[in-house]
Amino acid sequence: MDKMNKIATFGAGCFWGVESAFRAVKGVVDAVVGYAGGTVPKPDYRAVCTGKTGHAEVVQVEYDPARVSYEQLLEVFWQIHDPSTLNRQGPDVGTQYRSIIFYSDDHERAAAEESKRRLEESGKLARPIVTQIVPATEFYRAEDHHQRYYERRGIAPSCAIHAR
Repeated sequence: MDKMNKIATFGAGCFWGVESAFRAVKGVVDAVVGYAGGTVPKPDYRAVCTGKTGHAEVVQVEYDPARVSYEQLLEVFWQIHDPSTLNRQGPDVGTQYRSIIFYSDDHERAAAEESKRRLEESGKLARPIVTQIVPATEFYRAEDHHQRYYERRGIAPSCAIHAR
């Protein structure tokens, strides 16, 4: 990672679609799928899918803050999934698909809470937002065959569920 770049971590359901959406953002240098927020060290996909590890499917986004702000990444996050469905995005059900923002400092926490408040007050969603905003935990990179899943298969992303 370049010393000037920053890292942000988001969970918004199926990590393949989330990764694809963030990769398309100008200023995003890299996006890596993985797991975070649970209690089991070094989990794998099969274990996370059981819902017993406590981990969420997440994307760790490396970005250049001179080209894209954390606040802009938050806007993408809110647009690519339905943050009002608890532990579910479309057909994917379980705590591993929860909507979650991992913050690494007070600026990120405040920005995430403010963006959530603005979306709640906008009236764009029929139900309350259930997104968790929590301190960053250890990130575990997912297996290689999950990285750039759609890109490597030459197929259009299909698991992001839009909230609007």
